[in-house]
Amino acid sequence: MADEIFGHPRLAAIYDPLDPDRTDLHAYLVLAQQLDAKRVLDIGCGTGEFALLLADRGIKVVGVDPAQASIDVAREKPGSDRVHWICGDAAVLPPLKVDLATMTANVAQAIVAPDAWLQTLKGTHRILRPGGHLVFETRNPAARAWESWNRTASHRVTEIPGVGTVESWVELVDVSQPVVTFRWNYAFAADGQHLISDSTLRFRDRQEVEADLIAQGYVLREVRDAPDRPGKEFVFVAQRL
Repeated sequence: MADEIFGHPRLAAIYDPLDPDRTDLHAYLVLAQQLDAKRVLDIGCGTGEFALLLADRGIKVVGVDPAQASIDVAREKPGSDRVHWICGDAAVLPPLKVDLATMTANVAQAIVAPDAWLQTLKGTHRILRPGGHLVFETRNPAARAWESWNRTASHRVTEIPGVGTVESWVELVDVSQPVVTFRWNYAFAADGQHLISDSTLRFRDRQEVEADLIAQGYVLREVRDAPDRPGKEFVFVAQRL
């Protein structure tokens, strides 16, 4: 099931205004160009920001996400007709053959259950053409990112056109490594509604991810540093032979 921030219509509608800086996607665009990808599957596409950036460059894109509310937001954006949107997950997809599959931001870590994670890797391997690549990021557990997930560090007030003022902040709920749960709070000044979205991420170490990829038939080509968060994340580049 999708987190409320992606699955609740009111929260999905404000996701982009609350997180407008998506410079993290630039590295993925560069990789797609370097790999000469003509067809891309964007797993966990959310509100479609990366899928639409790819489509702007003439790439054929399939965006898949389990949250219907986020898919609905994506479909309302300019150029959305150039992307094939699917509400679902990568473990069960219609027949496809793509050059590149991506999981940006928290997507890989949000697949918490070990079986679901392996099924995602397996399903993605199936739809990659021979020689195709899977690229995704995951936080380095040693950086202990969750230590900054608190109200003091995250509290902000945002004025959103057509919505009004939204107050937001995050609080840590539980740390049971390798699983961390946190809660986003959203307070709408217009009507006083307070919505919450609980999220759980799995912090896999590099060795675990490498072993999972190899077990599902991938060849690990490279592990890069995330340019927007140096030393804090791994970017895995794997290939189906």
